[in-house]
Amino acid sequence: MSTILHIDPSVNGENSKSRQLALKLIERIKAADSSVSVTSRVLDADVAPALSGDVVGAYFTPADNRSDAQKSLLANSDTLVAELQAADIVVIGVPMYNFAVPSTLKAWNDMVARVGVTFNYTENGPVGALGGKKAYLVVATGGVPVNSPVDFATPYMKQFLAFLGITDVTVIEASGFGVDAEKAMATGLANVEAVALPTAA
Repeated sequence: MSTILHIDPSVNGENSKSRQLALKLIERIKAADSSVSVTSRVLDADVAPALSGDVVGAYFTPADNRSDAQKSLLANSDTLVAELQAADIVVIGVPMYNFAVPSTLKAWNDMVARVGVTFNYTENGPVGALGGKKAYLVVATGGVPVNSPVDFATPYMKQFLAFLGITDVTVIEASGFGVDAEKAMATGLANVEAVALPTAA
């Protein structure tokens, strides 16, 4: 049985196009394999707060030496890391806000990038510890074409996932909702239907 982790950072709730398309993809995966389970994580400022110096300090404190306050600070990060570690398939909605990712998605990245846990430093540079997972980035934009020179969201997310060891990444494009929403959704749905599904774990 495979586990899907759905990361949803959109501020638009049920009206979110990236959420709608991500859920369509998850429906396809589940239709192909009914044993798949899904963990959904909606990101907001409570779940994924901005990184602080105290949190960074707790990250770099050996687990056995952490104070109760540090353990409390890391409780949410520990939960998010555990969800990511347990997932076989990661579906991330990436609504583009002002050329980049939502602040909560950046904060989630900061919460799951844990030295000694999800990556390690080596003599040859950092090495991710989460290899073997399949990831899908569902990128929805208002007007910026995905993978254009001013798309700073897609390459950033691909680089970040690779940093954690997740290199099997497929991008599902849905560009131009601010220009022609109907066309953008049709394109996004077509791309969801065309994308190759992950092989069974």
